Amino acid sequence: MDPTSQVGIIWMDCHAATAELDAGERPIVLVGNPNVGKSALFGRLTGRYVTVSNYPGTTVELARGTLALNGDRTPVIDTPGLQDLAAISDDERVTRDILLAQPAAATVQVIDTKNLRRGLLLSLQLAEAELPYVAVLNMADEAARRGIRVDVPTLSRELGVPVVLTVAVRGEGVERLGPLLHDPRPVRRRIEYGPEVEEAIDAVAPIVPVTRLGRRSVALLLLAGDDELTDTLALPAAARSVVADARHRAESLLGRPIGSVLNRRRMAEADRIVAAVVRRETAPGTIGETAGRLASHPIWGWPILIATLAAMFAFVGWFGATVLVGLLEDGLFAQVINPAATRLVEATIPWPPVQDFLVGEYGLITMGLTYGFAIVLPLVVTFFLAFGVLEDSGYLPRLAVMLDRAFRTMGLNGRAVIPMILGLGCDTMATVTTRTLESRKERLQVTLLLALAVPCSAQLGVILGMITATGALGITIWTGIVLATLLGVGWLSARLFRGPTSDFIVELPPMRVPSLTNVAVKTAARLEWYLKEVIPVFVIGTAALFVLAVTGALAWAERAMAPLVAGWLGLPEEATGSFLIGFLRRDYGAAGLFDLARSGGLTGNQILVSMVVITLFIPCIATLLMIVREHGRKVAVAVAAFVFPFAIAVGGLLNLVLKTLGIEVG
Repeated sequence: MDPTSQVGIIWMDCHAATAELDAGERPIVLVGNPNVGKSALFGRLTGRYVTVSNYPGTTVELARGTLALNGDRTPVIDTPGLQDLAAISDDERVTRDILLAQPAAATVQVIDTKNLRRGLLLSLQLAEAELPYVAVLNMADEAARRGIRVDVPTLSRELGVPVVLTVAVRGEGVERLGPLLHDPRPVRRRIEYGPEVEEAIDAVAPIVPVTRLGRRSVALLLLAGDDELTDTLALPAAARSVVADARHRAESLLGRPIGSVLNRRRMAEADRIVAAVVRRETAPGTIGETAGRLASHPIWGWPILIATLAAMFAFVGWFGATVLVGLLEDGLFAQVINPAATRLVEATIPWPPVQDFLVGEYGLITMGLTYGFAIVLPLVVTFFLAFGVLEDSGYLPRLAVMLDRAFRTMGLNGRAVIPMILGLGCDTMATVTTRTLESRKERLQVTLLLALAVPCSAQLGVILGMITATGALGITIWTGIVLATLLGVGWLSARLFRGPTSDFIVELPPMRVPSLTNVAVKTAARLEWYLKEVIPVFVIGTAALFVLAVTGALAWAERAMAPLVAGWLGLPEEATGSFLIGFLRRDYGAAGLFDLARSGGLTGNQILVSMVVITLFIPCIATLLMIVREHGRKVAVAVAAFVFPFAIAVGGLLNLVLKTLGIEVG
C-alpha cells in the first residue's frame, strides 16, 4: 500500500463502514488508545480477525462485524486508536466523528491495564461527553506479571461505569462483557478547569449544536484548538468568532494554550484515580522490560542507539550494497538480463533510435530497470527489513524519548521524531503526518527538516550502500553534517517560526522479540508501494535522460553546470545527470551516483561530497506537491528556494575543507 494514500483509505473505509449500517441500527463502538488490544477484542466478539501490531498507527481503517446480543445480531465497529478526543490526526478524527454522529448501543473503551493512567485520560473525556460506555481493562495478564493489581470495584465507582478485566488474545473475561452491553449507563462526570476555562466554556457551550457528545465536551474540544471540528459541525462565522474570542481571552489570562491546561488537569485527576485503585507488587523483571528501560535510559540508551545504527549500516551498507547488489547488478543483470534484452531488441527492432531507447546508455532496460531492480531494490529490501525489526520490537517510541531533549533545543519535542522516522520510509507520507503536531510552528519546522535532511527509504538505502565505501571517517563526517544540519536549521527555524512548544506524551509499548511474520508482512507491503510508485518514476526519469542526451540538452547542461558540479563540488561532469534527475526523485539521483561510484568514477572524497549533497538535496516532486497541499504554494517555494542552494553550499564547503586539510576518506 502506498503510504501516501492511507489518509484517503481511512476516510473511504469510515464512510463505507457507516454506510453499511441499516437505518436505525445502533452499533457497539470500540474505542481506545493505540495498542491496547481493540482489534483482538473485536475478533473475540465478532469472530473476525484483524491484524495486530506492536507499533502505533497500524489500525488505520474501520472494521465491521456483528455480535449475537439478546437474540439479535448487533453491529460492532472497531475504530482507529486515538489519544485524545481533540483529534490531531486523520485517523483520530475518524473515531471522534463516529462518536460525534453515530447513534450507538454502547461505547466500549479498551484500556491497557498496565498503562491505566494513559487510558484514564481518554476515560475522563468520554465521561465529560456523557456517553454510555463500558471500560475494559485488557492485557490483565501482562499487568499481573509486572505486579500491577487494579481494584476493579473502586475503579468502577470512580468512573461511574462497569469495568471488566480481560485478556482478549485468549478470550479471558470477554464473556462477562456481553451482558453489560445490553443497557450501558451514561456517565455524567465533570472536571473543574479553573475560572478562566470555565468562563470560556460558558461562552461557547450555548452556540454548540446538539450532537451525541455533550455540549460541554464539544465546547472543550473547540477551545482546545480542534479547528477541524468547526468544519465538521458547520459552525457559522459568528459562532467561530465566539470560539476564537473565548479561546484568546482565556489563553491571555492563562499565559498558555487551553489544551495544555486541560491535559494537565486531566493528568492530575488520572493520577489521583491511579493512586486510589492501583497496587504494585514486587515482580521479577522480564528481559523485555530490562531492554525497554535500557533503550530509553539517559546514559545507556545512547550506546544502544549507536549500536543499532551501526547494525543498520552493516546490514544495508555491506549485505545489501555489496552482496545483494553484486549478485543482481554484476551477475543477473550484467551477465544475463541486459545481454539477452540487447540481443532480443537488436534482432526484432531495426531502428537504432528505438534500440538505444530500450538498451542503450540511457535505455529503459539497461539503465531504468537496472537501477530500479539491481541497485535500489536490494538496498530498500534490507532497509525495510531493518526498519520493520525496529518497528515491531517497540524500539522506535523509545528513540523518540531519547531525542526529546535534543529536539527541545529546536523548539520541538520528541513527538516530532515520529514524522521524521516515518520520513525514512517516505517523506511525502511523513509530510502528511506533520498534522499530528499541535502547532503550525511545529508543523512548518518539521516539514522543512523533512525536506532538507531526512532521506526516504530508497534514497537512504543507496546512501548507506555508498557511504560505507568511505570508511569510518567518511561515515562520521556524513553523519555529523546531517545531524548538525538538523540541529542548526532546526534551532534557527525555531527563532523564525514563533510559537509555543507542545507537551510530549508518547506510548512506550513493551520491548519484545520482533515477530518474523509481522516484519515480513510490513516489508511486503512497503515493497508493493516501491514497485508501484518508484519503479515507474525510474522509467520516466530514464526516458527524460534519454531525451536530454539525444537532443544534446544533457551535454549542454553538463557544460553549463561544470563550474558548479566540477568546480565547486569537485565532482566529475558525469554526475550532472544524477543531480538533474534528482529533481524528479532524489533516490534516482542517488542511484546514478551509486552506479558511477561502482564503475570507479568517484573517489572516496567525491562519494562523501556527493552523498552530503544528495542527502540535503531538494525533495522529490511528490513531496513538494504535498507541501503545497499542506502549507500552500508560498511555503513550498520557500522550502525549495532554501534547500537547493543550502545543499550545494554545504557540499562545496565540505569539498573545500577536504582539499585544504588534505583529508582522504575511503
